[in-house]
Amino acid sequence: MSAATPVAGLPLLRRIVLAGTRAGFDAVLVHRGAGPADLVAGTPAAPLTPEAFPGARGRVVILPANVVPQPRWLRALLEAELAPEKAYVDSSLAAVIETEQPARVLAAAAASRDADEAVAALGAGYSDPPAVVDAAGRFPLATVADVPAAERWLLRSLVKQSEGFMSRHVERRISLALTRRLLGTRVTPDAMTLVSVAIGLAGAPFFLSVSPGWQVTGALLFLAHSILDGCDGELARLKFLESRRGAILDFWGDNLVHVAVFACIAAGWSVAIHAAWPLALGAVSIASTLAAAACVFRRTMLDVVPGVGASATDRIAEAMAHRDFIWVVLALAAFGRVDWFLVLTTAGAPIFLLLLLWVGAGRRPA
Repeated sequence: MSAATPVAGLPLLRRIVLAGTRAGFDAVLVHRGAGPADLVAGTPAAPLTPEAFPGARGRVVILPANVVPQPRWLRALLEAELAPEKAYVDSSLAAVIETEQPARVLAAAAASRDADEAVAALGAGYSDPPAVVDAAGRFPLATVADVPAAERWLLRSLVKQSEGFMSRHVERRISLALTRRLLGTRVTPDAMTLVSVAIGLAGAPFFLSVSPGWQVTGALLFLAHSILDGCDGELARLKFLESRRGAILDFWGDNLVHVAVFACIAAGWSVAIHAAWPLALGAVSIASTLAAAACVFRRTMLDVVPGVGASATDRIAEAMAHRDFIWVVLALAAFGRVDWFLVLTTAGAPIFLLLLLWVGAGRRPA
């Protein structure tokens, strides 16, 4: 298996190095025989030498160059409680050891031609890591023919069980299929965000009409926005391109689309019945949505953890944030009645805001 083999848009060796960096390792060292140095250019990777370990004591993880890891799996290896000076090795020949002599371990690894020799040099048997380390967090590649299965495995790992039903079973399936085709291109997560926002904004004016045909068109564009909005995050996570700027662009772009849709529904309803009060409903929906977005944004940027008694409310708030509501918009649009959704939003958005404020009161900075 070549270290240059592309796996989900990245050379295998580069993916391993970036996963280790994302997992929080102090140093990611590459064996001289792992592959060309240009595969890891621009990453924190350094050549594997006994002197490369930054401390006199620590945790060393040895990963064969044919294993595709999840950052969460590597982080679990980093944080698991281990008996000192005992090497734990799993069936993929990934090894982890807590040692007072990291230079000795690194010297053995550097002198080895492959993972088998490294394990033998450590004098380790096949003792799996503690149960807290999920073996499903890595995918060993035997041949190039295993790459498609590894990519499907990486894509499946992006699906969160906390997502809404339709989001998980319909939207996510479509977005993952699109993302898989985009991985080998130069399309960036930020570019996908801008395309997603543009499509969502293009759909908003269709809600100015009370015609079912126009409203369904707007709802389908709104749904397309939601699907493509999933692609930017998938690309970012799979190619390790997450950034604060990208997160901010994605977050506020999404909310801009929501505000535009609510405003157009309110304006279209107001014109249709020749009354101003639907504009008041729209104003309440927009103000509550923006205030709730500001609360979520503040909590996300400050990195907070739940306080005592806040977990139940937190789950309610998370459930209300699911984007399955777009399917409600589509169903109502089929009858030309997206105005009903505005009524629901006018009642639901302030409740969501109050829940977020309640949750915020029960949380503290991490």
